[in-house]
Amino acid sequence: MKKRNKLKILNDPIYGFITIPNELIFDLIEHKYFQRLRRISQMGLSYLVYPGAHHTRFHHALGCMHLMQKAVRVLRFKGIVISEEEEEALYAAILLHDIGHGPFSHAMEHSIVNEVNHESISLRLMEKINEEFNGSLTLAIQIFKGEYHRDFLHQLISGQLDMDRLDYLKRDSFYTGVAEGNINSERLITMLTVVNDALVVEEKGIYSVEKFLLARRLMYWQVYLHKTSIVAENLLIRVLQRAKELVEKGEKLNASEALSFFLKNKITSKNFSSAVLETFSKLDDYDIISAMKEWSNEDDFVLRKLSSMIIDRDLLKIKVKNKPFLKSKKENHLKKLREKYKISDEESHYFIFEGSISNQAYHLNKQNINILYKSKKIIDIVKATDQFNLEALSKPVTKYFMCYPKYKH
Repeated sequence: MKKRNKLKILNDPIYGFITIPNELIFDLIEHKYFQRLRRISQMGLSYLVYPGAHHTRFHHALGCMHLMQKAVRVLRFKGIVISEEEEEALYAAILLHDIGHGPFSHAMEHSIVNEVNHESISLRLMEKINEEFNGSLTLAIQIFKGEYHRDFLHQLISGQLDMDRLDYLKRDSFYTGVAEGNINSERLITMLTVVNDALVVEEKGIYSVEKFLLARRLMYWQVYLHKTSIVAENLLIRVLQRAKELVEKGEKLNASEALSFFLKNKITSKNFSSAVLETFSKLDDYDIISAMKEWSNEDDFVLRKLSSMIIDRDLLKIKVKNKPFLKSKKENHLKKLREKYKISDEESHYFIFEGSISNQAYHLNKQNINILYKSKKIIDIVKATDQFNLEALSKPVTKYFMCYPKYKH
């Protein structure tokens, strides 16, 4: 048998060439669980707002790994010892950090799977791959869980200035065309160093950190919490909830085998067995899209209407305010809808609903971003900056929304 060359080079529109550092990483990328990420969009239904936002979690994971390679080079150059085992574990952990995401990112977690979040599914998939790979991911899993004694390694994967954020802000800004999110991730990485096993940013990187936090805030309001994306995601959650409700009542709905399984069964963290995990790993965006195409011809008014709203991008209207809506506002909409379509009170709640969105670019006291001064003093970014609005960025801002149908005369 001819030996395959596993040290491939990939071309990325943002960083140029990305190299696969070793054979383990190559084999992880080849694994079917990882290949599934090609069929999971990074930004859910945001492409209904930003037509370019069709990039996938596969893209993003490779970008994170590329940035992690840079981070390891920079830290070693500054004299921080990172062993080969630790290096490989970092690459594996960052590559697989999102492997448990369901179709359209978060919609699954709120509709057909109960109390099981994507982080815990990621961990289960990593443990499954670890068995197949004879334990070669054990250290990666330890670091991923934050159980390894060198804290900064975990911070590089999951902190307030981690490779995940450095990649998705830059990548999402590139694919949406929203320039405000375009951070200089390379410069930020170049400014990183480690003191007492914790990640810090050198003093001259302070402005890059300010720009990063500001970019994060703007991307949340302008992209991730864009009101049309909020409507679309909420509709998708309701499509899945309605489908599950109908299937529980004994109705037959056309759907792929994997999706049918989750519609028929009540899945919680307690019964999330390895067989369930295997079925979950077969689910992706395509299952949901093709199901909605079928369901937009269903007899059930609610399922048919909700599905066609997403497929045809004829969404609900949304109002966003700084304070909660009056109860009477919702009641009026419900009454109007019931009269127009002769539907029940319960059914009308699928089309008229409220919620809130919150944006906090920086969390104080949660693995802070610390600035290292030449005098060796270490100060939190909020105290270190002369930008008074950074303190404002560390307070959550909440807005309230209400969705309701467009009434065509």
